[in-house]
Amino acid sequence: MVAETDMTTQESGGPELVLGPMLRYVSETEATIWVETDREAQVGILGRTARTFEVAGHHYGLVVLDGLPPGSAHEYQVTLDDVVRWPLPDSGFPPSVLRTLNPDRPARLAFGSCRVAEIAPKNLDRSARRERARRQLAGAQPAAQEQAGRQGAAGGPASAEGIDALAACAASLVKSSPDSWPDALLMIGDQVYADEPGPATREFIASHRAAQSALGAPSAPEAPPAEVADFAEYCALYWEAWSDPAVRWLFSVVPTVMIFDDHDVHDDWNTSANWRRAFTAQPWWGKRIESAYQSYWVYQYLGNLSPQQLAGDETWAKVRQPGDAAPVLADLAQRADQRSPDIRWSVARTFSAAGGTVRLILLDSRSRRVVDPGGRLMADETEWQWLTESLNGDWQHVVIATSVPPLLPRGIHTLEAWTERLADGAWGRRAAAFAEHLRDGVDLEHWPAFGGSFAKLERLVTELATGRHSPQGNPPASVTLISGDIHHSYLAAVNLPRHATAATRTSAVYEAVCSPFHQAMPPKMRYAQRLASNRVSGLLGTAAARLAGAYVPGLTWRITEGPWFQNMIATLEYHAAQATLRFDSATADQAGDPRLATVMEADLS
Repeated sequence: MVAETDMTTQESGGPELVLGPMLRYVSETEATIWVETDREAQVGILGRTARTFEVAGHHYGLVVLDGLPPGSAHEYQVTLDDVVRWPLPDSGFPPSVLRTLNPDRPARLAFGSCRVAEIAPKNLDRSARRERARRQLAGAQPAAQEQAGRQGAAGGPASAEGIDALAACAASLVKSSPDSWPDALLMIGDQVYADEPGPATREFIASHRAAQSALGAPSAPEAPPAEVADFAEYCALYWEAWSDPAVRWLFSVVPTVMIFDDHDVHDDWNTSANWRRAFTAQPWWGKRIESAYQSYWVYQYLGNLSPQQLAGDETWAKVRQPGDAAPVLADLAQRADQRSPDIRWSVARTFSAAGGTVRLILLDSRSRRVVDPGGRLMADETEWQWLTESLNGDWQHVVIATSVPPLLPRGIHTLEAWTERLADGAWGRRAAAFAEHLRDGVDLEHWPAFGGSFAKLERLVTELATGRHSPQGNPPASVTLISGDIHHSYLAAVNLPRHATAATRTSAVYEAVCSPFHQAMPPKMRYAQRLASNRVSGLLGTAAARLAGAYVPGLTWRITEGPWFQNMIATLEYHAAQATLRFDSATADQAGDPRLATVMEADLS
């Protein structure tokens, strides 16, 4: 391991870190590390420096490191104006280490989604509510209780339902060899809840708007009081989400790849044309969507880019010019909201896996939606063409990540497909109005509710699994769809359509859903989910969907493991032609410290 020499010890005065360091893009020879600072500064890491850039009075830095040896480990510090600001004094965590990818070792991709700062009591099960009540009687404040749920509290184990899977992951990594750590953490949506901010953000919102009002410049006209409205409030939201010491250390040692989903903007974002009409008409929405894209670019998207992509990125070049870059990102936001073809949030990466290759796609299945009645698409034609072209090649394994699951329990799948057909007028106006209300009311907005896109995804998976995207005609050993969003986790085995089974060799195909990192499904919804997952619901739903003219899948699938309703994180591991999957749940040991407990392991190849 290469250790960095101390430059200057911590001292008072001068610029400070607000968030980070976050290890973002890492390859065999390159890396980027992101930070937020409290003022303009020069950021130094491993002998490389970068000036911060400014967005609406907030300051950020992205340090690019290249020329690193493959498979090497580098202990690092962060300096601001030559003063060491990371690691934090007495943090209790090991030094931060940058590990470049090693083509000779297995590739490990951890993933999951949905991380709220404060789980609503109504979403907790009875034992978790009792635990929270016990802490209230003991004098703990709500914010402190949530912190105890994330990190574990002294004096006894916290309710497992309240423990943050990322904090538990950090605790597990501290006790394990870095050689076993993930090569990337895929955060597949709902990194923050703009419509359900935690206590620290709510407090900031109140003070921020009071200050703005006193100046005669409210942050947004008639903005909802308990939701973020502008860029400053988004910054507070990200601070609350990412300032936990355990999670902050985790992000400093494990590279992250991110894609957004609805709660990063607003619940049910881009569900339907009806939803867009209703929300774009709100006087506060324009500022909200602008700020959502601005903050997404800064906090999530920028770190997805490789050094080569950064060098050719027009927005990155503009942002680094002197002055405040908020107008640059405001223009980008307006174009993104109109699905400008020159803007892409989806990510394509390739990982070596001890003699094999893993092709990873994180698909933007939220902002690129087409919601026009009769022509609904999960991703528009431009995005779909990019997806199919990005999958051409001889890959040992293919992973397609989408923030919302394509393959739901059959009863839920058919309900969503049936609702889409009714909303399009298959059974008349009254049925269409009922279906539109049902779709918006109970979140029927996954892949089955975009029947045209589901059919295209089915064809794409079948083509991949039969080798039609390989120049040599060789199918991958495995094709895996991964997702989150639905606040429970499971593994589904997938069978290809009958016409594809005649192929000489086909890929093993699975879907793995892991959600949440830190959230909960209300107990009544858990019961309804189980009810909709049984065989009778599936048969009844299929009959209704057929009568409405919904698309009938050629793929078949069944849930082989799960569902689980705990906070979880999943890990895919690839070694040459072998693929395995592990689900770990967040729990606590007898001392109340968070840890991960393996729930299931499976072979996917």
